[in-house]
Amino acid sequence: MTLPDPTALVIIDVQNAIDDPTHWGPGRNNPLLEQNLLALLSAWRKRGWPVYHVQHLSVEWDSPYRPGQIGCEFKLEVEPRAGEELIQKTTNSAFIGTDLEARLRERCHHTLVVTGVITNNSVEATVRMAGNLGFDVFVPADAAATFEKKDVRGQIWSADDVHSLSLANMHGEYATVTDVTAVLAGINAIDT
Repeated sequence: MTLPDPTALVIIDVQNAIDDPTHWGPGRNNPLLEQNLLALLSAWRKRGWPVYHVQHLSVEWDSPYRPGQIGCEFKLEVEPRAGEELIQKTTNSAFIGTDLEARLRERCHHTLVVTGVITNNSVEATVRMAGNLGFDVFVPADAAATFEKKDVRGQIWSADDVHSLSLANMHGEYATVTDVTAVLAGINAIDT
């Protein structure tokens, strides 16, 4: 794969709240999430490509994502730098109640690499909408993460299972699911 120049990197909700075991429990998958995001961020910054940092500002009083708490702050690995875009949202999709679509279209950013948390919530909601809006979307599976989840029958599904099913929901119809290695190779292919 070769990514077009430029391709926008979208990092969703990678805030300290994801480390709150009282809210999520101990079952997060992909312990290499932050390391993989840092590799992508480094490649994007080296090229001067656009980075969109999405920050969830929860309106729920008991959410670790509520403004004014440490959980609402970006994790150190993905803190925005000067010149990088900040999108603040209050729903799961980064397109609802924000100007993300307008910014992407105004800057001719038609191809997106979408990463972050939670795979089956904000990542999937954003990817589905991006696909429906006509953006070309790539989701590196190892640059997203989720948590175990109980279904309506009471069965608990592991974070890996939830992650895999969410990726399957996205792949083909809304996005191409790939991995960090392929994305980085896609960037390097531009120079060959």
